[in-house]
Amino acid sequence: MMEPLAPGMRRIGAIMRRLPGASIASTTPEQLAKRSGAKTPELAASILMGKAPKSVTTEDRTVVGVPVRIYTNGPKSSEHSARVRPLIVYFHGGGFVFGDLRGGDWICGSVAKNLDAVVVSVDYRLAPTHPFPAAVDDCYAALVWAAGHADELGADSTKIGVMGDSAGGNLAAVVSLMARDSGEVTVGHQALLYPSVGAGDTESRRQNADAYILSGADMARFGELYAGPSDDWRVSPIKASSLGGLPATLIEVGGHDPLHDDGVLYARALEKAGVEVELIEYPAMPHGFLNFPRFARDATAGITAVVASQRRALL
Repeated sequence: MMEPLAPGMRRIGAIMRRLPGASIASTTPEQLAKRSGAKTPELAASILMGKAPKSVTTEDRTVVGVPVRIYTNGPKSSEHSARVRPLIVYFHGGGFVFGDLRGGDWICGSVAKNLDAVVVSVDYRLAPTHPFPAAVDDCYAALVWAAGHADELGADSTKIGVMGDSAGGNLAAVVSLMARDSGEVTVGHQALLYPSVGAGDTESRRQNADAYILSGADMARFGELYAGPSDDWRVSPIKASSLGGLPATLIEVGGHDPLHDDGVLYARALEKAGVEVELIEYPAMPHGFLNFPRFARDATAGITAVVASQRRALL
């Protein structure tokens, strides 16, 4: 029997469901155009998504045409900046349609502080204005840039990880495969948080079709807007011809998430290909729970597990 949804996430899910335009499935093209590129109000973001820890400094840049936010633990003028740190490149969620740099502040800031890493968050182009492969191109270009500028960033180019949640988990998985194939960047760890990997009509998609935060109808609409009916493995990394040779991997999934089985099936496929993989399930959590640290009882445990896995692989 499925564990009940945690009360905190039930409350926030019910509130979000009542907000105008909460479901992409019922959003008109006019509403979508109005929301496209709109930034999350800071007060709402602080309440819902938390903030980066106070010890973490941020810097916004545009590199290779892509906006990024760089998180570093401690001021750049301190002795910390002289120490070589792991480099983590992060890709936000939002169904390839929504999301911005502000949404990753808590996740990226927590990793920057607790791992003592440099984290580069990527503000890739969004569908439907910029459909596939725009997001993939931006994310890979930003990864290559970050690796090539690791010294400047105060990071170690031999200790690189990628991290992403939901659509960002998909992008992290894809750029790991691209880096493996190109040899341009050596990725030593991937943290895939409730990723979409193109697993198809799974049991969790049917069982959680009407779930809070992300519904089956929303998933279908996001897919249409991003890539439509595509067999390209860069849309569905689980369909890549080979998953061998990928870095140590952490996958986290929630029990009340339509994408639960995507993460589980990808973990099994990686393990079968000989990849070191750790799968952690949070039975009482819905999709996106790491983005709500004030409401999700397992958010802190989830980010702690991410840092522990990154530390084992990169330090």
